[in-house]
Amino acid sequence: MYSAVLLKSDPQGEDERSEKPTDADNQQGSRRNVLLTPQRLHAELLVTSATRMQAYLQGALKDATKSAAHRTYRYGQSQRSWLETIQVILGVLGHRSWIYREGQDRNFWVLETSARFLSEAYEATALSGTVEGLDYVRGYFDADGGMPRDPQARLYVQYAQKDRQSLERVAKILASWEIQSGRIHNPSVEVDPHYWRFFVRAASHERFMKLVGSWHPIKRALIETRMKIESTPHGDVGTNVNKVAVPEGAAGSPPF
Repeated sequence: MYSAVLLKSDPQGEDERSEKPTDADNQQGSRRNVLLTPQRLHAELLVTSATRMQAYLQGALKDATKSAAHRTYRYGQSQRSWLETIQVILGVLGHRSWIYREGQDRNFWVLETSARFLSEAYEATALSGTVEGLDYVRGYFDADGGMPRDPQARLYVQYAQKDRQSLERVAKILASWEIQSGRIHNPSVEVDPHYWRFFVRAASHERFMKLVGSWHPIKRALIETRMKIESTPHGDVGTNVNKVAVPEGAAGSPPF
């Protein structure tokens, strides 16, 4: 968990809002890196077992690729800050990793590791009803989940992947913790017949944010903001928190 998160202004056009931008932030037009204070994450990891951290990384592996030639796994994202989180977790587990930018003109970062416990054949079915299951679906959400970037937009929580069977396992784990999901569906067969997704039901949004949450610095900050909005007793600030989810392409903010 990060106590402060300042997001960058992306020259490619993606406006990633900070939770509380300062005047200096507003005056600074150049690109800024995410400012992380990882003390709270380190504190959280100190009371997190190795099997739980491994489960998280296995869930996040759905967004990674394997290099057979180098016997490594590559996590790739435009957000370097999340890869730094993964690097911290791998370090706590005693595994080395390295982060590099892929291409001079691309805003895309890669973390590569040879950690031997990682496996594409990892079986998550047995994690239903376990805390490791929560860690697994958290890692999966951080890699392949989505929610609005704008904390004032109508909330939705989605999982999306081309591996439908893995989505079914995620939904089963969530259900074992009484977090209800909608049906797994293909949003457009014409666009991609192999792309699947499901949404967490609005009635389970708060339970999802409390139990699953996120270790992705930006998603974590957004969830913490949502939880503050949810706890606000007066005013209209929380009126959108539990409304029906809005899929991508509809009104509102684009997802992560």
